[in-house]
Formats: sequence, structure tokens, C-alpha cells
Amino acid sequence: MKIEVFKTKAACGGAAADRGADILKQTIAAKGRAGFIVATGASQFDFLKALTQKKGINWGLTTMYHLDEYIGFTADHPASFRRYLKERLVDVVQPGMVHFIRGEASDAAAECRRLNHIISQDKIDVAFVGIGENGHLAFNDPPADFDTEVPYIIVKLDEACRQQQFGEAWFASLDEVPTTAISMSVQQIMKSEAVICTVPDERKARAVKQCFEGEISPMHPASILRKHPRAYVYLDEPAASLLSQG
Repeated sequence: MKIEVFKTKAACGGAAADRGADILKQTIAAKGRAGFIVATGASQFDFLKALTQKKGINWGLTTMYHLDEYIGFTADHPASFRRYLKERLVDVVQPGMVHFIRGEASDAAAECRRLNHIISQDKIDVAFVGIGENGHLAFNDPPADFDTEVPYIIVKLDEACRQQQFGEAWFASLDEVPTTAISMSVQQIMKSEAVICTVPDERKARAVKQCFEGEISPMHPASILRKHPRAYVYLDEPAASLLSQG
């Protein structure tokens, strides 16, 4: 795992986008296509804006996989991650294939099985992720399941995770934040050939220190990225403010 720190949030997102664009272009040149995973949330605004402006990516030769979604949400819900991705990526660059999580599916377990079948037929070349204020990776809140090989799972959102979603102004009240979601599992994320993790903001500083300087533990889910040979972590100075190393 490699960590880089930048002065501003925009510089952090821009550098992550540079790396991401290079991986996508190189993979398409070598294989004729590229599969990628993409995260959402306020921390990804600058990264996605920069990535979608990069020249030379043949997006028509890419396949996008959705990282997580609230159970019970339709695609037009203001806090839906599908809506977020459509507005900030899908409608902008038009990937060749898009696999969304259908949050409104009447049977969430069946929706997981559908997604699991699709992704099991593919190889993910790069995962674009962030980490939560509680250290979560996707919606794998602590203690995260580090062992399951199932690609998509149903998870319960902990209080810290729900507080973060409310704090980012996706919801008018904490009571409106769902308690369950479908999330890509930790092991499925780790199967990606490369992982680009973009983490700006001082509110993430404690999680950054715990995950990248503490023990590798399900209590700090994103800490597992330290075991990935091609994980690249991009921080701004506020997010890195508690780190004791470099």
C-alpha cells in the first residue's frame, strides 16, 4: 500500500484521478476492456469530477460495478447512490456496461444473488473507494466480515455510519437514514487488481490513523487495504493530520 498526501481536497482527488485514468487506459490497451468499482459520498466529489474530465479513456469499453446501496431506495430517491452515480459518472461518460444495485428489489437476498452471479463472471481491474468516519470500507461497518467470499451481502448500518450520512446532508433527519443496505464485501473489493482510495477531510483523520497505523482488524475495516499489493491511498492534509509517519 502506498500513501500520498496533498495540500488540498482538489489536489487529492486530482491525483487519484490521474492514477485511475492511467490504470483504465493501460488495461483497455492491454485487454480491450476494463472492469471497475466506484464508490459514492461527499469524499468522492473531487475525484469523480476529475476522473470524468480525463481525456483518452474509452469509456465504452468499461464495465462499472456499484459498490453499495440502501435497501428500499428507488433510483430517483435524493440520497440514492444510483442517482449519485448517474449524475456524476454514468450520464457524463456513459460506460459500456453498468451494473447497479437495485435497492428497491422486493427480495434483497435475491438481488444479492443476481449481482453475485454477474460479478463472478468478471475480473475487476480497479476499485475506486473511500473510507468512512468509522473506518468502513463500502458499507462494511465494524466489525466487518473479513472472511466471506460472497461478493454482495446484506449489512446493517451502525450508528456512526448513519450519523455520517446525516452529517453529509443526504437526509433531513437521522431517523430517515436507513438501517440496512446491500454492500460489496471486503474480500470482493480486495480481489480487484488495484485499489484507489481517496480520503479527504479532517473528519476522516481519526479513521485514517486507526486504519493505516493501527492494527489490521475488522474493527477498522479499511485497514485490510494494507494487505493489498496495489492499493494507493490519497489523502489531503487535514485527513492525514493525525498520522505519525511521513
